[in-house]
This record gives sequence, C-alpha cells and structure tokens, in this order.
Amino acid sequence: MSTTEDLDWFKSSYSGSEGDNCVEVALDAEAAHVRDSKDLGRDSFAVAPGAWAAFTAHVSGS
Repeated sequence: MSTTEDLDWFKSSYSGSEGDNCVEVALDAEAAHVRDSKDLGRDSFAVAPGAWAAFTAHVSGS
C-alpha cells in the first residue's frame, strides 16, 4: 500500500471555491483514502474500494 505522502489527493468538484468544508480523497489499488483538507495533521482513514464505490453510488443517487 502507498504511504499517504505518495498518494495523489483530490477534492470534490462540489467543494466550491472557498474550500471550507472539504475532504480529500486519494485512490490506489488497495483502498480509498480520506482526509480532512482543513486539518492535514490528522490521520487519514482508508476503506476498501468496493465500500467506497458503494458509498459514492449512494450519495450520487446512482
């Protein structure tokens, strides 16, 4: 698995220009990593790719 420093983090397009209520996500082959973009000193957490896919499908209404 990648270290969090090696990951390519991105924010949702729904984050808006202010970026005040954002999470960042980074994907690799083993997990979807999630962190608070306002507090990068906190640890990120990881979920299995299938769980992340189910979550994003649910919140997008698909």
